[in-house]
Amino acid sequence: MSEGNPGREPAVAGIDHVDGGTVVRLAGELDLYNAGDVRQALLVACEEEPQRLVVDLAAVSFFDSTVLGVLVEARSRVTDKSTFMLAAPGKETRRALDLSGLDKHFVVLDTVEQALGS
Repeated sequence: MSEGNPGREPAVAGIDHVDGGTVVRLAGELDLYNAGDVRQALLVACEEEPQRLVVDLAAVSFFDSTVLGVLVEARSRVTDKSTFMLAAPGKETRRALDLSGLDKHFVVLDTVEQALGS
């Protein structure tokens, strides 16, 4: 997806549809250079109006404030904010959510399975 960044893994590792929910799997370092790819995937997922929209962060090693803004924007596009969930953040990702205060505004769960089952 990130054509201008050869050698980097795609920011969006996949999109899965599971039992009325949509899981957007993100991966690698997420920043200004691939935030557009993340934004596009999340906004398309929001337009589908799934029962649950889960952003899988398990394979994310880093993300910057640009991507935090993308998450906020995507969440603003869903009618029921509780259906937009972040799942499986690693230590550094969780730290970024904590430092930004966004952990208080998002539903953050330890696993994708928990998010889909909630």
